Amino acid sequence: MHVGNARYLKSTDLPDVVPVFPLSGALLLPEGQLPLNIFEPRYLAMFDAALAGNRLIGMVQPALQAPESAAGSGALSQVGCLGRITSFSETGDGRYMVSLSGICRFRLLEEVTSGKPYRSFKHAPFMADLTGEEDEDAVDRENLLRVFRSFLDANQLEADWESVERAGNRVLVNSLSMMSPFGPAEKQALLEAPDLKARADTLIAITEIVLAQGGTDNEIILQ
Repeated sequence: MHVGNARYLKSTDLPDVVPVFPLSGALLLPEGQLPLNIFEPRYLAMFDAALAGNRLIGMVQPALQAPESAAGSGALSQVGCLGRITSFSETGDGRYMVSLSGICRFRLLEEVTSGKPYRSFKHAPFMADLTGEEDEDAVDRENLLRVFRSFLDANQLEADWESVERAGNRVLVNSLSMMSPFGPAEKQALLEAPDLKARADTLIAITEIVLAQGGTDNEIILQ
């Protein structure tokens, strides 16, 4: 997989230890683009270190049962996604505007003590994400687009349908999953789907439940 100016094809192309950025409700998937507004000092330090090094950051949600205030020190979800900083700017008031490009999902292993203000973990990458060995043809594209259109209509939203039609199934499913306005549990379910078809089916199912509840975008919480 090419991300920015780098190529990631095998596990040895990735570091054994990555810094993690816990952020509730954020979803990064392979080939996706996640914009971030960085302002906390510990995460400014994290991005400074990443920019000076391999530019890699692990996005992960706090454990779903954990309070949001515990994101920096509490339990984390076990599956996240590794991203490369591909866009970076300073705002002039101490913040960074960053874009992360998704590389591959990972499973957290043990935490590594570093003495730094942010957390770092050993991780196990999802190799299928690096190789792209997914059956894109297994995705029910017609049903996915039907549900997507219904959701847009219910919320009086528009889409660039020309770009949607041009997108391959992998980009389409991952982009729609990241753009979806659902809650942390739904985002984690989409992240942890075992393959592309399962992610598409999960996205369809969640959206259909929301539509059945009246079409609003954040009334469903997975149990």
